[in-house]
Amino acid sequence: MPSWIGAVILPLSGLLLSFPAGADVKARSCGEVRQAYGAKGFSLADIPFQEIAGEHLRICPQEYTCCTTEMEDKLSQQSKLEFENLVEETSHFVRTTFVSRHKKFDEFFRELLENAEKSLNDMFVRTYGMLYMQNSEVFQDLFTELKRYYTGGNVNLEEMLNDFWARLLERMFQLINPQYHFSEDYLECVSKYTDQLKPFGDVPRKLKIQITRSFIAARTFVQGLTVGREVANRVSKVSPTPGCIRALMKMLYCPYCRGLPTVRPCNNYCLNVMKGCLANQADLDTEWNLFIDAMLLVAERLEGPFNIESVMDPIDVKISEAIMNMQENSMQVSAKVNRTTLSKTETCASDLSPLPSLAFFSHCDDCTRTAIDSVFQGCGQPKPAPALRSARSAPENFNTRFRPYNPEERPTTAAGTSLDRLVTDIKEKLKLSKKVWSALPYTICKDESVTAGTSNEEECWNGHSKARYLPEIMNDGLTNQINNPEVDVDITRPDTFIRQQIMALRVMTNKLKNAYNGNDVNFQDTSDESSGSGSGSGCMDDVCPTEFEFVTTEAPAVDPDRREVDSSAAQRGHSLLSWSLACTVLALQRLCR
Repeated sequence: MPSWIGAVILPLSGLLLSFPAGADVKARSCGEVRQAYGAKGFSLADIPFQEIAGEHLRICPQEYTCCTTEMEDKLSQQSKLEFENLVEETSHFVRTTFVSRHKKFDEFFRELLENAEKSLNDMFVRTYGMLYMQNSEVFQDLFTELKRYYTGGNVNLEEMLNDFWARLLERMFQLINPQYHFSEDYLECVSKYTDQLKPFGDVPRKLKIQITRSFIAARTFVQGLTVGREVANRVSKVSPTPGCIRALMKMLYCPYCRGLPTVRPCNNYCLNVMKGCLANQADLDTEWNLFIDAMLLVAERLEGPFNIESVMDPIDVKISEAIMNMQENSMQVSAKVNRTTLSKTETCASDLSPLPSLAFFSHCDDCTRTAIDSVFQGCGQPKPAPALRSARSAPENFNTRFRPYNPEERPTTAAGTSLDRLVTDIKEKLKLSKKVWSALPYTICKDESVTAGTSNEEECWNGHSKARYLPEIMNDGLTNQINNPEVDVDITRPDTFIRQQIMALRVMTNKLKNAYNGNDVNFQDTSDESSGSGSGSGCMDDVCPTEFEFVTTEAPAVDPDRREVDSSAAQRGHSLLSWSLACTVLALQRLCR
C-alpha cells in the first residue's frame, strides 16, 4: 500500500473517533423514516438508508434528505388522499344528519298519509258500506293527488281540493235524486254551484286552508332536507388544486424528507394551509347559514299552526262533518217545505233571484225553494230516470250513524314517533350544522393525529424545520387568501361547482321563506312574488304575516278531541233521504211560474 494512502487514513480515523459514539450515524440515518414510510404501505426499495443530497426535490426543502423523487411523488399523492378523507370524515356529521333525518321525515309523512287514507276508508265502509265502496275512487283520488304533490308533482292544491268537493257533490246529488238521469254535462253544471250553495258548510274552506299551508310546509321542509343532503354530499368531496396539493405535501410529509417523521405540523401552520385549500367551501357558509335559519323557521311552523299531523289525523272526521252539514242543511230546508202552502209558494216565487243560495232561506221564511231547486233552475230540468229506477228512494245506508271514535284504532305513525318529537330532533341537529364549512379548517387542525396541537408550538413542523410558526392566520373565504403564505390561491377564479351549490341553497331558502308564510313558490305569479297566488293561499282571510315575522294567531281549530266531533256527528246523523223529499217541491215550483 502506498505510503500516502496510510497518511490519509490515519487522520480520518482519528477524526471519527473524536465524535461521540453513534452521533453522526443517527443524524444521517433514515431508519425512522423507513419505518414510518413502510407503515404507510409503501415499498422500502424507494427509500435510502442514509440521507442524500436534495437538489432533486420539487416541494420539500432542497437540503440533505431521506426522500427520493419517487418518494416525494408518492407522498404528495398520499397527502392529497388523506386530505380528501379528512374533509369527508369531518363533514360526516352534517351529511348523516341530513341523510338520516330526510329518511325519517319522509317515512313519517308517507305513513301518515297511508294511515289517514286507511282510517277514512275504514270509517266510511262501516258507515256507508257498498255505497261508499262504489264511489271510493273520489276519496282515493284525493289521497293520490296529495301524495303526488308531496313527491314533487305539479299539483295545485287549491284547485285539486275544489275539484274533490265538486266531485263529491256530484256523486251525492245523484244518490239523493235517483229518480233523475243526469248527463256528464249536467253534473259538471251542478259542480259549478258548489261555492254558491255551500252544501258542506264551512268545512271545505277551513280544510283547504289547513291542508294547503301544512302540505306546503311539509313538502318544502323535506325538499330542504334533500337539498341540504345533496349539497353536503357534494361539497364534502373536495378536489384540491395543484397549489393545495403542494402545500399539503409540504405540511404533512416534508418532515419525513427531513428525517423527522414523528414531528407534526404546527396548529397555525395547519390552519393557513386548510384555509387556503378550503377557501371556496368557506364561501358557502353564508348561504348555508341562511338556509339553516329558514329550515328552523319552517320547522317551528310545522310544530305550530302548520302541523301536518293535526290536519291529516282527523281528516276522515272533517269530511264526515261536511256530510253532516249537508244533511243538517237539507233537514232545515225540508222542514220549511213541510210547513208551507201553495199560496205561500206563489208569493215567494216572485222574490226569487235566478240562483238563490242556502242563506236565502234563512231570510225568507215562507220560501219553499231548496238548494236543489236552485240547481234545477240554473242547469235546467233533468230527464226522468227509467220507471224501474225512478221508483227507488235515497239509499237507506245514509241513515247510518257514525260509531264513537276509539283512539286505539288509529295506526301508529312511522317508528311510533310524532311530528313534534321528529321536528324537535331535526331542529337540534340543524342548529349544530351551522357554520360547518367555515369551521372545517379548525375542526381538522385540532385533530391530534394531524397537528402538534396548540400546547406544543415550539416543537412542531413549521414548513421548514422544527420550530414555532410565525406568520399570522388568514381570515376565512376566497378573497382573504390573497396573501396566504402557504397556498397559492387564485382569488379571481371562484370554484364553479361551489357557486352552483350556493345557488341551489339560495333557491331553496327562497322556497322555505314562502312556505313559512303559507305560500307555494311553484304556483306563484312570477311577475309578483308577493302575490301568493295558486297553492299559496295558506293565510286566513287573504291576510299573510310579514315574511319571517312570527305571529301569535293559531291555525283554525282542528278538533283535537276527535270524540267530540264524532259525538256531534252522531247527533246530527239524519238521513240524506230528506234531500230527495225536497225534490217533491218541483210540482209546486211549476205553479210558481
